[in-house]
Amino acid sequence: MSKSLNQPAGTLNSEQRKAVISTEGPLLILAGAGAGKTKTITERIRHLVHTGVTPSTILAITFTNKAAKEMRERIEQRLDTCPNGRSVGRVSKQPFVSTFHSLGVHILREQATKVGIVRHFTIFDRDDSKKAVRETFLALGLDPKTYDPGRIMSIISREKGKGTSLIDYDVGEEHGNISNVVAQVWPEYEKILTRNNALDFDDLLLKTMNLLSKNSEVRAFYQQIWHYIHIDEYQDTNRVQYEISKMLVGENKNICVVGDIDQNIYSWRGADIKNILDFEKDYPNARIITLEENYRSTKTILEAANAVIEKNKIRLKKNLFTINPEGEKIGLFEGFDEVSEAAFIADKAAEFIKKGTPPKDMVVLYRANFQSRVLEETFMNRGIPYQLLGTRFFERKEVKDIVSYLRVALNPSNSSDKRRIINTPTRGIGKTTVLKIFSGNESSLPSSMQTKLENFKILLEEITKISKQKKPSETVSFIIKASGLEKEWKDSGDEGLARLENAYELSNFASRYDHEPPEEGVLNFLADAALQSDQDEMKEEQNAVRLMTVHASKGLEFNIVFVAGLEEGLFPYQKLNGENIDSEEGEEERRLFYVALTRARKKIFLSHAETRTLFGRRQVNIPSAFIFDIPETLIEEETFDEYSLPRKPLLEIDF
Repeated sequence: MSKSLNQPAGTLNSEQRKAVISTEGPLLILAGAGAGKTKTITERIRHLVHTGVTPSTILAITFTNKAAKEMRERIEQRLDTCPNGRSVGRVSKQPFVSTFHSLGVHILREQATKVGIVRHFTIFDRDDSKKAVRETFLALGLDPKTYDPGRIMSIISREKGKGTSLIDYDVGEEHGNISNVVAQVWPEYEKILTRNNALDFDDLLLKTMNLLSKNSEVRAFYQQIWHYIHIDEYQDTNRVQYEISKMLVGENKNICVVGDIDQNIYSWRGADIKNILDFEKDYPNARIITLEENYRSTKTILEAANAVIEKNKIRLKKNLFTINPEGEKIGLFEGFDEVSEAAFIADKAAEFIKKGTPPKDMVVLYRANFQSRVLEETFMNRGIPYQLLGTRFFERKEVKDIVSYLRVALNPSNSSDKRRIINTPTRGIGKTTVLKIFSGNESSLPSSMQTKLENFKILLEEITKISKQKKPSETVSFIIKASGLEKEWKDSGDEGLARLENAYELSNFASRYDHEPPEEGVLNFLADAALQSDQDEMKEEQNAVRLMTVHASKGLEFNIVFVAGLEEGLFPYQKLNGENIDSEEGEEERRLFYVALTRARKKIFLSHAETRTLFGRRQVNIPSAFIFDIPETLIEEETFDEYSLPRKPLLEIDF
């Protein structure tokens, strides 16, 4: 499921080798799916170190914590070994491997005074930001049923991703009423961030870009630190990320970007395909190396993927090939409705499991989140172990409660988190009392209530003290006990025990930072907790079939892949307002299907339904045009008798 390849360890093909030894000046690596890009970057960094480059002068940026962690581990392993295989011991200072957002956190904390923020700023995750926007709706008297707060937040996020600040936001007539609402909400939203000494996800990048742009000394400082810059998934960079990467590159222009235009699937969150298309314009002396040999998939899968993607016009031509076996044909199933489609997928998954395929080697991909409901229900009824990506660990109430205690302890101005925990667990502090506290009327409270508040403040002071002295995992354990949460959960039956288990799991997560100085460890723990993605939620040890959107599957691989819901209007997706998608959006949908196909190592099943409930109504569907882009010779039809399947747990296997 990880990005591990079938390519023998320590070997490189000719194009990978060229990319590894081309260390000076700008380099664009066009890496096809499964072509060994992570291996190539790792070996390139190893080569740099073994030619005398100081490890700490190397920067590598990727897009998820999971990818960064994997790359960091690979680099550490490779730097422990000389070319002749002899161990050289741990390199004292490793390359800086990070996501863009974590890099922003690092720079902003180091340069906090220059940015005008506190070093212990709170990071608002998406849920925090949405709550803040809803708060502005209340203050402004806006109706959330008329204007969706989530949509307003997405527009603000998109504008920040383009480098637009609040004062630059243009309310053009062509935008209509929605831009006027944004213009009202955005200033109030920024006030909430300021009151809480908080930055949202987009601020981590926007403020970093502005700092590097406006302060030449700071820009020169980081250019002198990092002499060799690597950026993974370059096709997914937005305008701000693009500008940050350009400003970090020093005079020697030692920047290596890796990407695949055919996997550009995030324009809806600001990714700009022009960044990779224009790389040669930005760096006129750039070298381009294309990695086309695929180590992941069968010949059949690659032939299908190539046939699909070659219809796109916005791309740099490449053609994946492999020496892997021909492999099985692609299965195609047509169900009567989404229920029979889900039954087919569950039946096939059960069949593979009985034949010895581990559940974790399979994934069910879909275009829209709502498709997961019937799949979940069917897998549950069949007794097939599954894991749904999208229900994030760090969004669970009990986890957010513990994190809130720590965030308030480090940042007392954080009233948002303080409201959350002031009566969690119950301390007898009611809503009326909370209103008085946050309106500055605490002195009017009775002495008994003031005593409770004083005890709460003492608890926060203790957490602050311990966080500076103890390991992060010990600080989390202290919060669980000292706050009274542990006792409340133990007294709350099975649901409470489940919450307690998640709390202990949070302590385990925090132990990853125990090797760092306490204060730094806690700050890094909080940053990573806020910046977790769906992929980061995937537990490698959980032996279960994965259910996820195609977007969430990017960068992953599985032996068996099911792609559900291949119907016109669903995949390719149709806008909710009924408008047809334009040609560029159509090409992105095709790239998304290409990504789905190239997740598979051995076998793909495609499915669609004659009828499906979409947007609240049952409708008859036309099979997706993408299906017909695949040569008929590569496809075989699948059938099964839905009604012969048992309706109680099917598998008696200890996973």
